[in-house]
Amino acid sequence: MNVGTNPMPAVAKGTFTAEMKPQSEPENGGGVSLGRLSLEKKFEGDLFATSRGEMLTVLTPVKGSAGYVAIERVTGTLNGRSGAFVFQHTGTMAQGAQQLSITVVPDSGTEELSGISGDLKINIVEGQHFYEFEYSLPQSS
Repeated sequence: MNVGTNPMPAVAKGTFTAEMKPQSEPENGGGVSLGRLSLEKKFEGDLFATSRGEMLTVLTPVKGSAGYVAIERVTGTLNGRSGAFVFQHTGTMAQGAQQLSITVVPDSGTEELSGISGDLKINIVEGQHFYEFEYSLPQSS
């Protein structure tokens, strides 16, 4: 049996706050608005970390239709293991129907988080942001 080749997924849960700041004036044309924002987050719970990143957005003239992409570097501890990794976001909204994917960029993990893979899910309840991060890490030696 090869220990560590197929690690069992773990789940980290907690809350986070996010701050987004416009980095330029939105570019408007044909009713579509393109924007660029800086992104800073603070995670608490099983993932105790901060992140910094960039977000590109598009708002359409149809209410509830939009899209965004983002890259954010997360630095801190995940269930006691320290290091950093990068999330890649892809989100769309079609007349209110949302689709969101937040995935760890392969081979972006450092230190004790080297080799990390996984997906993050976000749930917003009464204005508070909750995360559920299903991830895998190689077994430590």
